[in-house]
Amino acid sequence: MPTVDDLSRSLTALNQATTLLVVVEMSKSSWLVAGMAPRIDRHPMKKLDPDPAALLDLVGRWRGEAERKEQRIERVALAFEAGRDGFWLARWLRQRGVETYVIHSTSVAVTREHRRAKTDRLDTAMLMRVFLGWLRGERGHCRMVAIPTVEEEDAKRPSRERESLVGERTRVINRMKGALARLGIRGFKPELQRAPKELIALHTPEGRPLPPNLLEEMQREMARLALIREQIAAIEQARLARLQQEPPSRPNGMVALLARVIGIGVETADMLVHEVLSRNLRDRRAVARYAGLTGSPDESGARRREKGLAKAGNARVRRGLIQLAWRFLMFQKDSGLAQWYRTRTAQGSRKTTMIVALARKLLIAFWRMVTVGEIPTGVVLRPAM
Repeated sequence: MPTVDDLSRSLTALNQATTLLVVVEMSKSSWLVAGMAPRIDRHPMKKLDPDPAALLDLVGRWRGEAERKEQRIERVALAFEAGRDGFWLARWLRQRGVETYVIHSTSVAVTREHRRAKTDRLDTAMLMRVFLGWLRGERGHCRMVAIPTVEEEDAKRPSRERESLVGERTRVINRMKGALARLGIRGFKPELQRAPKELIALHTPEGRPLPPNLLEEMQREMARLALIREQIAAIEQARLARLQQEPPSRPNGMVALLARVIGIGVETADMLVHEVLSRNLRDRRAVARYAGLTGSPDESGARRREKGLAKAGNARVRRGLIQLAWRFLMFQKDSGLAQWYRTRTAQGSRKTTMIVALARKLLIAFWRMVTVGEIPTGVVLRPAM
């Protein structure tokens, strides 16, 4: 089984006397680089253009400065916050021998003053503090983000593109229905294949045909809708072809196993596997927390209340799981989880609250299913292909 990711603390002993620490505050226009090196009293800081080669040269220059003072540097550790640049820089630096980490932005504690000073210089100092605490193996300073490979990132693109296209399809349909409703025309369904032919025959309640400009707009929207429909079909066909042609790798095997569950299609299985289930998460709590399906209690003295879902995880996974939970109740009525849901709601628990709990239990059950082969109680599977 793959090594489990535990990114809450460093498991490598830190010898600060032989380690060069570097943090980078990244923006679109510039990078502010700060360092901490042994035998160098000052804390060097340099603003660079967004150039990885210049960053690597700067790290080498600081390392040489420390070594000229007869201090051997055995380790170079660099960190930056996760952001719009993604993970390409971390992969690029690791290929060149620099130990690189990506800090989870929301895990860095900041001052709670109403108006706090915030500059790139202050941010680099804060990153250096939390990075140093994380390297010492202390929990709570910050959390690191698992750096995916290019292949792992690319595997998520079809599902995310399809989700974007489905949303665009809905927006186009709603725009068309709204434009027609302003003329009193209701009941027209732009999503049907015969809709372009029916559009010409539409009349307002006054018996007048569609105005020419609106008719041309509707025709353009129809053409856009047809293109979106073709692109969605192309994505689905390409995914099925890859699942059939590629060797049975670990993610593909997970998708095939999960898609056997009645009520789960290939699209949902592909999204769950590449977004969360293929990650080497530590335990079931980490799985639920990654999806943002854990609670956010607010306790202080005698006050006890629950503020609802943390929503700090993957929103795409959370939305998909809530939809899947309702679908699971229809297709897996005799399963243990469905019976648990019906028992709790019969006792008076709110359905909307319990559906979130069911979604969390489903995610953990499917995680155990694809990792250790434990089939959830009472879940019916399709025959293996």
